[in-house]
Amino acid sequence: MEEFIVTQTKSSPRIHFNPITHRHVITGESYPENCIEFYKPMFAWLAVYLGSVYSVTVEVSFDVLYINSSSSRVFVELFDLLEDAASLTTEVVVNWHYHEDNELALECGEDFMEDVQNIQFNLVSYQ
Repeated sequence: MEEFIVTQTKSSPRIHFNPITHRHVITGESYPENCIEFYKPMFAWLAVYLGSVYSVTVEVSFDVLYINSSSSRVFVELFDLLEDAASLTTEVVVNWHYHEDNELALECGEDFMEDVQNIQFNLVSYQ
């Protein structure tokens, strides 16, 4: 399986998912014009990937400065997908990075963290 890489733009994040290291990163801002279409290939890749990994630790790191409401709904779907994987045999760790001055990003991470039970969800502050 090949890596999944999307180049960052002004309105969409960089996505780099690595099936060898099981480390995946979403970074930047997320307010693409058509959010569902933008993230559709990511979900297709993840469906195949998560269906092929067993007894590994999957790490997903987010460093998203801003997300609009459409992106937030997509991230809820993403966390649901990761939650399903975590309820089986895959350990899932989410690292939600946020700048210490960005209270909105912290609150967003806290909201996502409340919705998961089987995922190890870490809020990671940086300066």
